[in-house]
Amino acid sequence: MGKEEAFVQVIQQNEGIIFKITTVYTTNGDDQKDLYQDIVYQLWKSFDSFRQESKISTWMYRVAMNTALTRIRKKNRGGNQVSIDRVVLQQTEHYDVDFEERLKLIYTHIQRLNVLEKGLMLLLLEGKKYGEIAEITGLTPTNVGTRISRIKQKLKSQIIKKE
Repeated sequence: MGKEEAFVQVIQQNEGIIFKITTVYTTNGDDQKDLYQDIVYQLWKSFDSFRQESKISTWMYRVAMNTALTRIRKKNRGGNQVSIDRVVLQQTEHYDVDFEERLKLIYTHIQRLNVLEKGLMLLLLEGKKYGEIAEITGLTPTNVGTRISRIKQKLKSQIIKKE
């Protein structure tokens, strides 16, 4: 299999990673498409340098998050808000209205976090362990744990205030 075919296969198998990052870090469809293209371009540029010392998904998260953060810094925005309606929530056979409402509330509060906090929560909600989050973000595992603990407390206090 050639380099191009291997790259396309990796992108297709892990497309959800790119979609999640673009959804969290953009506010409209055009920006999301532009960021998606930027991320794929950066992945292509660095595809040869992937040394397989980590999982392909870890490498993709790192490239995607760095691309998103670089783009935000370049645009010098104060903050991004993403409508919860744009967040794709997987439907299960046993639809639970209460669960969906709580999930929407959590995502609404996550959207109010700063860019690093959003990324940390996205990775945590993806089921990543602190070590892998550290590898993706460049933080230490201890720092990841401390920050996530503080973010959880922040979210908890915001949600309790609303009730």
